[in-house]
Amino acid sequence: MQPVQSVAIIGAGNMGSGIAQKTAQEEFDVQMVDREAQWVERGQGIIADFLAEAVERRIFSPEQVEAINGRITGVIGTENTAADTDLVIEAVFEDFDIKTAVFNTLNEVCGENTILASNTSSLSVNDLAAASGRPDRFVGLHFFYHPAKNRLVEVIPGMDSSQETIDRTVQYCRGLGKVVILCKDRPGFVVNRFFVPWLNEACLLLQEGVASAAAIDAVAMKAFRIGLGPFALMNLTGPPIALHATDYLAEQLDTPRYVGSENLREMVEAGNMWEIGDDTDCSDEAATVIKTRLLGQIFAVAGQIVDEEICSIEDVDRGAKVGLRWARGPFELANRIGIDSAKAYAEDYCELANFQVPEIWNREASFEFNYVDLSVSDGIATVTINRPEAMNALNETVVGQLGVVLDNANADESVHTIVLDGAGKAFVAGADVKFFVDKIRADSFTDIYDFTADGHVVLNKLESSSKTTIALTTGLALGGGLELALACDYRIGTRKTQFRFPETSIGIFPGLGGTQRPARICGIPAARWAVLAGNFMDARTAADLGLVSHLVDISEVDSTISAIATSGKPENKYPGIPASPESKVATFATSFYCDENMNSLLSGTCPEGFDTEDRAVARQLKALSRTAPIALKMANKLIDAAGDSNLETGLGMELDGLESIFSTADALEGLSALIEGRKPTYHNE
Repeated sequence: MQPVQSVAIIGAGNMGSGIAQKTAQEEFDVQMVDREAQWVERGQGIIADFLAEAVERRIFSPEQVEAINGRITGVIGTENTAADTDLVIEAVFEDFDIKTAVFNTLNEVCGENTILASNTSSLSVNDLAAASGRPDRFVGLHFFYHPAKNRLVEVIPGMDSSQETIDRTVQYCRGLGKVVILCKDRPGFVVNRFFVPWLNEACLLLQEGVASAAAIDAVAMKAFRIGLGPFALMNLTGPPIALHATDYLAEQLDTPRYVGSENLREMVEAGNMWEIGDDTDCSDEAATVIKTRLLGQIFAVAGQIVDEEICSIEDVDRGAKVGLRWARGPFELANRIGIDSAKAYAEDYCELANFQVPEIWNREASFEFNYVDLSVSDGIATVTINRPEAMNALNETVVGQLGVVLDNANADESVHTIVLDGAGKAFVAGADVKFFVDKIRADSFTDIYDFTADGHVVLNKLESSSKTTIALTTGLALGGGLELALACDYRIGTRKTQFRFPETSIGIFPGLGGTQRPARICGIPAARWAVLAGNFMDARTAADLGLVSHLVDISEVDSTISAIATSGKPENKYPGIPASPESKVATFATSFYCDENMNSLLSGTCPEGFDTEDRAVARQLKALSRTAPIALKMANKLIDAAGDSNLETGLGMELDGLESIFSTADALEGLSALIEGRKPTYHNE
């Protein structure tokens, strides 16, 4: 499958320019197209303002901004879109006739392999696909505002969209670091289907005099654990958008309850915003009514979405947490308050809206969420950790599900290769740190030990597999995520690959093989460089050390997987030396982190023969100074043991050291500081 590289955005307004900006940031080639030069220039100005702010906030350097702008080409006239463009995204006004006219032109000027996509929040994808002239190469996209910041995108295939069209579009969206919800073409798709009526329900509560806008916002914020209530949100995005969206849903779904409230309609006609104020007081009775109506609406409509098989319960919750930044999605919230209570709320709203109670609420047990997916094609099993809202962080549920899926893949005689992947921007961003903090404070070390021991069992399913195992680390792999990847036979990386062992800087040591496998792959000095100082590794550095076994362009990932699957398991998974011994990182690690220097480094002094004015030396000393002393020494001792023991023994030593490290005050301090977003203070105790 040839991946998307060149992208054209039709429409240079706020949404179109945002999509263009994000696409260019992720190193795609971009055409930003509009009818007149003034609109193209306006879009370029919007992007320039956003990027200037990013430079001020040190998100990008001036050099990076120059490169981003250099990847965006302004184009005047849809008819001048390049014929060989891989993907064209229409982002013009939400009007069917206007969009159809754009697609008629694109169908004439674009090559036969070009995918056409509509960024729409409301219109029927199937109708647009039929009007496009190439329904097999058409797909709907729903980016959320602001597309350069919001990580969610809904991908909506038409009934005739080819699998290749869907796969290439999803791959492009993942290349943007987006969390992708693949959903059916139904009015409102997923998030707007439950969110827009929620806004209108708040307006109805105000119209009925139940409470003030401020009080309704306050109750909603508490019930849903959100930072802004419905009225503040409408003021942020504009009341006209809310009115247009809710009227559209009312018409398309034939639901009178969704018709825009009179106070919202009057607000829009007057061109005003909601006056919210500071008076959040209301009676307990009013607060109960607000909570019941807003929760009931969410539970009822979320249930409809799943009953209609638009998407899974996991994706409904993902949409709420990523797209709307809610603390919990509808089904996770239902588990939290109790299924019986959630069903009662849904029933109350269904009576108001004249809905049937969704079938999904006819249950007694809590919802169980699946975070690990398995697909098998041509002998290759792809195992995807699908928890992108949490950067695929490992918790007890994920580890347990991963173990079951790996058992299934290993037992499948048709499978010869297992590919481990992570959904979204990250491969796996380590373990769930809050779990460790909670267990330490509860004096429940046994739970920490059992979780880690279970992790060792799961990683061994990769280590000892008779199948060829590949980690597709085309993103961020931290701590436990990197340890998971290193248990595989091979690690494929791209330019977006980033590795790091952060453990010593947060008061612990890597406990899932991080002190053992790196030393066996690239040697003890290089392992010390990676683990003790917690150095960030870009793709090139990781490849030089051998932690990435295949560094390829994104377009070569599929062919690389095929080649590895054909060649089979490596002759020597653990060579014990860097892949490129003469590289800058390998030569520095070999000299700086040699055995003779370790006493000095562990005591916080510069080894003889090295100059503290040297930037590379100073950087290492600074990194080591920020680690927890006990964790640093224990990690070093375990790395040393990798040279004197077999892998099984070394992994056992990691487990044996867990109680010692997690019982330290520094471990609690480091882990707590990470959660709280502050620098830790270590006392070597």
